[in-house]
Amino acid sequence: MSLHIIILAAGQGTRMRSSLPKVLHPIAARPMLEHVLETAYALSPAQVHVVIGHGAEAVRTQLAAYPVTWVSQEQQLGTGHAVLQAMPGIPDDAQVLILYGDVPLIRAATCQLLLDALQQADLALLSVALAEPRGYGRILRTATGQVVGIREDKDCTPEQRLIREGNTGLMAVLARGLRAWLDNLSADNAQGEYYLTDVVSMAAQDGCVEAVIAADEHEVAGVNSRAQLAALERVYQAHQAQVLMDEGVSLADPARLDVRGRVVAARDVFIDINVLLEGEVVLAPNVRIGAGSVLKDVVLSEGVEIRPYSILEGASIGAGAVIGPFARIRPGTVLAARVHVGNFVEIKASQVGAGSKMNHLSYIGDSEIGAGCNIGAGTITCNYDGANKHKTLIGDDVFVGSDTQLVAPVTVGSGATIGAGSTITKDVEPGALALSRPPQIQRNGWKRPRKGG
Repeated sequence: MSLHIIILAAGQGTRMRSSLPKVLHPIAARPMLEHVLETAYALSPAQVHVVIGHGAEAVRTQLAAYPVTWVSQEQQLGTGHAVLQAMPGIPDDAQVLILYGDVPLIRAATCQLLLDALQQADLALLSVALAEPRGYGRILRTATGQVVGIREDKDCTPEQRLIREGNTGLMAVLARGLRAWLDNLSADNAQGEYYLTDVVSMAAQDGCVEAVIAADEHEVAGVNSRAQLAALERVYQAHQAQVLMDEGVSLADPARLDVRGRVVAARDVFIDINVLLEGEVVLAPNVRIGAGSVLKDVVLSEGVEIRPYSILEGASIGAGAVIGPFARIRPGTVLAARVHVGNFVEIKASQVGAGSKMNHLSYIGDSEIGAGCNIGAGTITCNYDGANKHKTLIGDDVFVGSDTQLVAPVTVGSGATIGAGSTITKDVEPGALALSRPPQIQRNGWKRPRKGG
């Protein structure tokens, strides 16, 4: 039996007070709807149908990489009406899983429990035990515990409001039955909408309904305001921190780490406070990341130390290297083992050989630097002529004095020495000393001008 997943993502989200469609607001820097899509595809469905309405074009554009079937809900007439829009593309013999684009933390394992429950039921719904169920539809049961329906919060009697088992809206159901029940929905309720929840009572009359109780209320929490979005962000980040600690990572404060991507971490990594990890980040054993650092799409080899407030993006760092504090490593940079990059050094699209050092106030761009080099403070590779980028090539064991400008394209041979304060515009031969300084002038007895003198 094939699986079709319907994701409801048509709501405007007026309480968000935003021109951005609600399902595009981010958790961990990715749209909420994208989190739901990843969960959906983890279940290997035959097709995913996303029902869109408010901001439909923006939703399509931002999530165009996913092979979904986009379904338009022109009028916002309720969840039942929304599901009905997707039904023409679903065969009668399919299983249907209904998810929500603003419930971003739902896990595939929980969804699978719903699908498994269809072996004993015509419809399986996901409920949750709540200390404060206000706003949730209540699960109605018989005295023997059989589910007979759902009553929306606005339609509850005072007695029903005391029920603590809430409806999450997520359900699994056989397509043939769902189609028939949807056709019989009525909008005779407080909202004047076609409630998807009304199919539960129909299913209970025709057969058996199972309720799967969610283990974690945060997993099934929806987002209707920016405050709720922020709260779920912290829940998500707490989970990411726990995963890293379970893998052997030490966190100075789990509440002050943000992960906005995928982190693969070995044992005995240490991460200090207020660190941000984005994209694809790989951390080898014994890596240390200092406070306030930002890493995006980087690979750190064993024993790398990132000192505080450094920013690395699109780079690969060799074993035992030391970066920072206050260093910036830009995309396309490959640093070999034991390289030292100090404070206020920026490196872009460059390769640096083993053991080389550039410890202060330098810019290295579009360069290839050999092993064992020392790049003095204030060194600049002048790689851009206003129209094109040019390369600087530096051999092994080169000493570059402070305040040197290397005007690319230029090559400095192995073993060469460049005196401080030089502007190098021509190639330097291996082993040579290169200087480009005006002669020093000294006038003894010279008097400095004084005010009023």
